[in-house]
Parts: sequence; structure tokens; C-alpha cells
Amino acid sequence: MKLKQLLLIFVGSIAVSGLFAQANILNAKIPEEIGVKTEAQLLLDNDEPLEYGYVDDRDILYSKMTWENVVLDERVNFPLYFPVDVNNISKDRKPLYNVLIENIRDGMIPTVYSDSYFRNELSQKDLEASLQKVDTLDIGFDQFNADGYIDPEYITKRNIEAYDIKSYLIKGLWYFDKRQGELKYRILGIAPAAPDVNFIDSDDEANKVPIPMFWVFFPEIRDILHEAKSFNDKNSAVPISFDHLLNSRRFSGLIYKEENVYGDREVKEYVAENALMQLLESERIKDKIRNFEQDMWSY
Repeated sequence: MKLKQLLLIFVGSIAVSGLFAQANILNAKIPEEIGVKTEAQLLLDNDEPLEYGYVDDRDILYSKMTWENVVLDERVNFPLYFPVDVNNISKDRKPLYNVLIENIRDGMIPTVYSDSYFRNELSQKDLEASLQKVDTLDIGFDQFNADGYIDPEYITKRNIEAYDIKSYLIKGLWYFDKRQGELKYRILGIAPAAPDVNFIDSDDEANKVPIPMFWVFFPEIRDILHEAKSFNDKNSAVPISFDHLLNSRRFSGLIYKEENVYGDREVKEYVAENALMQLLESERIKDKIRNFEQDMWSY
């Protein structure tokens, strides 16, 4: 009986999400009415992110903290990257970077951090300095030396945009819940990574290595990510929220660091200048975590 009720709830939630995917698009008489929910829809719209639930520390038999690099060149990770040009598409479709940065600037995400341990907070001024470069053309310097001022047209500005994001760094905890007898995963932090804005247009490939621009504490932004939808290539009537996409691990990531006795050193620090061996080491870490769950069972 309980199973039947759960199935009905699941089917109902899919139907409701499909109804609200492109709200009022079939009933709109003018373009401005597309996406505007009716009063009846607003009354039924109690959609919230699925709660994690409480996990007692005594129920955690095993845990391992990992950091993953989600490269956006991979096709499976495209929903996190596209669309990069938001000017020529509907306003409800945004890349993950735009969702994060717009909510940070609006104050909806009050705190961002410079590190993945969430110790050092970044002020709005420091954050903007890492996202924008202001430069002066040579003719502007000549004008300043001659006249003592620079016309605005001789000052260039370069901002980090969605198309500059090369990857996302994700910090998460793998843990074995002995009460449920299951290996689970919980995302703790996420950071967009792009080349340093001061060297982003440089021809030197060494200057184009992506670095994390800021870290956000993932549980704090779940409501925001639940409201923002990514594109569902299989069914555009049922978009997937970024919260669902990330929590269900619908992405491909490469472990580049695990917590360890050496100060959480990265894989590249002890497997140097060998990309293949670094990849194999990442897979070894992943298999070590998976094998723990398999070793818990005996027949």
C-alpha cells in the first residue's frame, strides 16, 4: 500500500513539474503572458527541494571527502554550461554561472568564500575585482601624458562571462549510512573555475589554467538552484533543476583531491607530469570508496 502511494506521489510530482515547465505557454494570448502563472497554479505551486534529512554522526560508519573537477567540454556536462548567450533566448534559461553570480550580486547568496573549507569570506569588492579587468589602451597613456586625463573610449573592461567558465569544482562527502546500509554522497561546496581575468586573453597557454573564482556552501543555495532550471534534452516540457541535476550526480567529474594525512594534497602533487597516471590515480580513489560498500556485504 505504501509503495502504491509513493508511486502516485512520484507520478503526480512529474505531472505538476511538467505543467509548470513552461507556465501558461499554451494559454497565452500575448508573449508577455508566457511564463506568468495563473492564480490556480500559484496556489498549487508548493514545489520545494527535497530535504536531505537528519544524519546522526553515530550512523556514519565510513566517510571520505573528495574534490572533483567537472570539465564543461564533456557532453554530459553541457547542461551546466549552456546557454552561454542569454540575450537571444528566453529569460528563464540561464547557465549555472549566471544563476550563481546574479544571486550573489542581488544579495540572495549572502556569503561566498575564497577556499573550499569555507573559512575566508570574500567581500563583494574583492569578488568583483577577480571577475573584471580594467585596462587602458596605449593611446590612452599617451593622452594622459600629454593632457593629464583619459577619455572613456580608451579604457577597456573585460568581465568573466559564462562562456569563460571551463569547469566546476565540487566538494562532497561520500559516507556509509549504517542505519540504511547504503553508501551515499552529499555535495558541500561548488566553485566555478575560469582563467585569471588578468591573463584570460593571453596567448600563453600557461596563463589559461582554470582557477576557482569563489566557493559557495551548497546546502545554503539549494532553494535558488531548485528554482533555476537546466535544459532537459530528452523532454523540454520537464526541465531539471540544477539542485536535482547536481544531487543526482548527472555529471561527469574527475577526483583531483581527497582528504589525506599530507594536508589534503592534490593528485598532481604526488603524481607529477603524467596525465595518464593522474587519471588512473583518480579512478583508484573512486574504486576505493566504492569497494568499501561492496566489502560490507558477505554471502
